[in-house]
Amino acid sequence: MRKILIPLAAIMLMTTACTPKKQTTGIDPANLDTTAVPQNDFYQFACGGWMANNPLTPEYSRFGSFDKLGLTNLEQVNGLIQDLAAKQHKQGSVEQKIGDLYNLAMDTTRRNREGIAPVQKTLDEIASITNREDLSRILGAAMDYQLWAMYVDADAMNSSMNILNEYQAGFALGEKEYYLDTDEQTTAIRNAYVAYVEKLFGLFGFDNAADRAQTVLRMETRLAQAAYSNVELRDPQKNYNKMSLEELQTLVPQVDWNVYFEALGITLDSLSVGQIPHLQEAGKMLAEEPLEDLKTLFTWQVIDGATGCLTDEIYQASFDFYGKVLSGREEPSPLWKRAVGIVNGTLGEAVGQMYVKKYFPEENKERMLALVHNLQKALGIRIGNLTWMSDETKAKAIEKLNAITIKIGYPDEWRDYSKLDINAEDTYYANIRRAAKFEQEYSLSYLGKPVDKKKWYMTPQTVNAYYNPSSNEICFPAGILQFPFFDMSADDAFNYGAIGVVIGHEMTHGFDDQGSQFDKNGNMIDWWTAEDKAAFQARTKVMEEAFNKIEVAPGVHANGAFTLGENIADHGGLQVAYLAFTLNEEAKAEKDRLQTRDGFTPAQRFFLAYANVWAGNIRPEEILNRTKSDPHSLGRWRVNGALPQINAWYEAWGVTPESPMYIAPEDRVSIW
Repeated sequence: MRKILIPLAAIMLMTTACTPKKQTTGIDPANLDTTAVPQNDFYQFACGGWMANNPLTPEYSRFGSFDKLGLTNLEQVNGLIQDLAAKQHKQGSVEQKIGDLYNLAMDTTRRNREGIAPVQKTLDEIASITNREDLSRILGAAMDYQLWAMYVDADAMNSSMNILNEYQAGFALGEKEYYLDTDEQTTAIRNAYVAYVEKLFGLFGFDNAADRAQTVLRMETRLAQAAYSNVELRDPQKNYNKMSLEELQTLVPQVDWNVYFEALGITLDSLSVGQIPHLQEAGKMLAEEPLEDLKTLFTWQVIDGATGCLTDEIYQASFDFYGKVLSGREEPSPLWKRAVGIVNGTLGEAVGQMYVKKYFPEENKERMLALVHNLQKALGIRIGNLTWMSDETKAKAIEKLNAITIKIGYPDEWRDYSKLDINAEDTYYANIRRAAKFEQEYSLSYLGKPVDKKKWYMTPQTVNAYYNPSSNEICFPAGILQFPFFDMSADDAFNYGAIGVVIGHEMTHGFDDQGSQFDKNGNMIDWWTAEDKAAFQARTKVMEEAFNKIEVAPGVHANGAFTLGENIADHGGLQVAYLAFTLNEEAKAEKDRLQTRDGFTPAQRFFLAYANVWAGNIRPEEILNRTKSDPHSLGRWRVNGALPQINAWYEAWGVTPESPMYIAPEDRVSIW
């Protein structure tokens, strides 16, 4: 099962006693579009000014509040890395590894001179395959090509222990719909993909590039047809299939799994197969497809994966498809941003140590904890007041809520990078391959061992947050714990609306359509009564159908089933944060003292702050791409789709039945 990683703002909350005496509303009038009617289009009213003031540049397919903060963080990290890259360091030190990797990433002159030579050895190894019987060993040892993926994570039925998990892979477009849908837009993308594959084969000097491209499309389509859809991937039960090695051998007899795992460097008694139909189809392909066609697919995976490590021409060809066609971007990100991204992805916690030392004071961690506990109490109250849930299930829900592990800022124990070899004398591609091998070995080192509860799944400098159901934890990295998602000088209406909602969102993930299937210890156990489960599903169905009706582009509707978990969490976050705001004694005092300010009541400012979290611009191509691939609703609909389900929003803004956003009370979502 994939981790549930949620791009949400989260930050420390200062109580009124700790905040400066002179407070603002936190609402920037420049973000508003006062020509819009809030009861008719709240997103445009709250965010229209921000969108006008932050137009898309050629680099971006989407640019919003998160991206703006991300850019600030990237610049901060770049400054830290550049300081190291400009100096000489002891070979093997983490400073040397960070600096040399950054310099390698920045050296396009060297990569243009080297051409495709760095990848030639891998290509030659694939070309030398002559025996189908060797494929089990070859795939087990391969770093650059696979028909499936293997990773180590907590056992969903025994969350205290790690297990090997198998996951569908092998088709570069990622979403099966790109291979199967026949509408005009998807067909155009698929045709452009074939042209890209052909071009890349040509750039690498292969003959019959057009035929090779058709082979790749045919074989990837075969894998995609057997793969689960994004909606199916959200079903934890369906994607957990624990079996012995003997059962795996019977399930997919075309692979000698003993040989495969020996080549991978591990021994095991059992594993969980994620998507059985896909793995079975991959096994059949190994036996049925011509060996030369399999080699063509493997070759494609190698060259497509190497595009960022070779010449400018090869990188540009990749961007022309993945950046322009899929996302609508006009220009690649500057080289320095790509270089920082590589260093962050390779030595993330080492960079994170530097980042938190300079940009995240220790006291912020305690302030954040206070807010999280405050939101915990509010969610507990809402659970206790539910009329549709039995006392039996409520008691277990409260137990799970109180058992949530809270991770804030940075890990207590930092990762060791001493075994990672970064050598400036080697090619950039060779270093990236060693880094990939290092990551693989790091993951596999946890196999068969107890789950490390202190492990983080994001780096401290990441502008993001997540809830992990297998460990029942919420995590808020330091990178997102800063302005503009928290305003030290703003009153509680702003901070509860912006930060309180997103923390409530993360907590609610423990009780959404996925998280609700895991108990307080992270085990996939049904802790609901049958009646409560039926009531819960009936209420979430209202949410699903509401978003299915949203037209995100002409003729294209949102996928309510795919985005259900995030929409439930947005709804719960709003409900919980608003209750916390109204119950908090400091917030009550603020409401009395700071009624209408800057033209808005505290309740109105709460919802304006929430909406501003999702301010952003997006290209038409990216709307279509994210509708297929992103479990989060688009920013506009995280506002205009979510707020009409919240009773307090109607009261705050005087929304009447005449408003196009109005939903009758009996038709509104009511879950947490």
